[in-house]
Amino acid sequence: MLSNYLKPRWPICITGLTGVLFILLLGSVSSQSQLGGYRENRLPKPLEDADYLYDGAPPKALYELGRLLFFDPVLSGNRNISCGTCHDPGLGTGDALALGIGEGGHGVGTQRVTRDPVPGRIPRNAQSLWNVGARQYRSMFHDGRLEVDASGLETSGFTNPAGSDLPPGLPSTLAAQALFPVTSGLEMAGQRHENPVADAVADDNRPLAWARLAARLAAIPEYVDLFRLAFDDVAAADDITFTHAAKALAAFQTQAFRSDQSPFDRFLRTGDASMLSRDAQQGLKLFFGKANCVSCHSGPLLTDHRFHAIGMPQTGPGKGHGADFTYWRETGLPGRLEDEGRYRVTFDQADLFAFRTPSLRNVEITGPWGHSGAFKTLEGVVRHHLDPESSLDAFDSDRISLPRLDQVIRPAGRGSVTHFVPLTAAQIRAFEKKDRWVQKSDGLRGRIRSRNTLASISLSREDIAHIVAFLGSLTDPSALDRSDLLPAGVPSGLAPQPAPSGR
Repeated sequence: MLSNYLKPRWPICITGLTGVLFILLLGSVSSQSQLGGYRENRLPKPLEDADYLYDGAPPKALYELGRLLFFDPVLSGNRNISCGTCHDPGLGTGDALALGIGEGGHGVGTQRVTRDPVPGRIPRNAQSLWNVGARQYRSMFHDGRLEVDASGLETSGFTNPAGSDLPPGLPSTLAAQALFPVTSGLEMAGQRHENPVADAVADDNRPLAWARLAARLAAIPEYVDLFRLAFDDVAAADDITFTHAAKALAAFQTQAFRSDQSPFDRFLRTGDASMLSRDAQQGLKLFFGKANCVSCHSGPLLTDHRFHAIGMPQTGPGKGHGADFTYWRETGLPGRLEDEGRYRVTFDQADLFAFRTPSLRNVEITGPWGHSGAFKTLEGVVRHHLDPESSLDAFDSDRISLPRLDQVIRPAGRGSVTHFVPLTAAQIRAFEKKDRWVQKSDGLRGRIRSRNTLASISLSREDIAHIVAFLGSLTDPSALDRSDLLPAGVPSGLAPQPAPSGR
């Protein structure tokens, strides 16, 4: 049976020559003449094996187990969605949506619709997974709510939404991150009374939810064999924990989504500017020079791994932050609709509406862009950075295309007696106002604007085109479609998601 699942499907990942002297621009007269005008010491070093977990090469058995788990809906409460549904390797490791439909949805990317009633859409854009296995990642999620614990007080080693419930023994933030989407009602768990995992989540009992998912895996003989191959401390089904599954998922993502073969990477490794188009060369000069994009997008992954408030528009229902009840008063539907970002992690006023600096690796293929997917074009999000406050006020939220939620339910009752009832037609119309409420409110939009920390800068239309060209040079050709990662089948017997064919 194992032979059906252990066929290697390794993405091509050629590392550059290690130990090459970093002599960018200094060893080539032609490169200096083309790219002079900025400090070359601001350029990052090339990525190499040592920058990744497992030095870029996790054990094959662990990788293969993680691959099957990543695409197997068995990890969702209702067995109807996988990690790969929202992080599709054929769609830039995202879902091509500003805001996705998680549990209860059906279909891929922009064709995804609600098949079962849902209480809402996922409030933040699905982050791309390129190079997420790099050791530099010490925090996860748009707001960094999961991060390495610098205080040494957390037994798990991480500050995180589960607190002391997060089990010990997780070797990385990437492994720890895997424990949270499965305990989100909107993303993978489902709602109370739909399944035992959802019931545990609704009771705020994450350990029970993880245990129930581990028990599912332990009941599948093929998975038991795979866990035994991958882990020395798994001798029998009862030894399997969700921590084991999380480690496997991290191993898979580390190798499967490594991406360091773009034209920019070739330039970094050789110092040869001809690896970039002439427009991209001009964009590189601006990026690391006059435009100063590198002040936040620095290092090999082109992110400082920090959090900044740059006046990004909010689309969608937000995370239920803030103290504004105007939507509730007008529609009668409960809801606070702001997303205050990093502030809700640190409660430091300086972090209001701050979100993590995204890596720009493969940025050209990871749209829509922004923590709520507000921008449909790469040029649009670049222009926003030039004058965030004016861009925020001019942003037309009616132009954002969000997947329609055809079947919406709301909770009724409390606690264990909570049940869900469908919204009426009038309530549906009121519900849909959530998606644009914050942007259309002068007061709420003004709160975001007032926290902007990014100074405006004047660039010509040609300059902007050059920066966009440089961002295009960050695209690894192999990243355009890695659908070959999808297995033909998974041990649960469920259909892998996304479907290997019929996109």
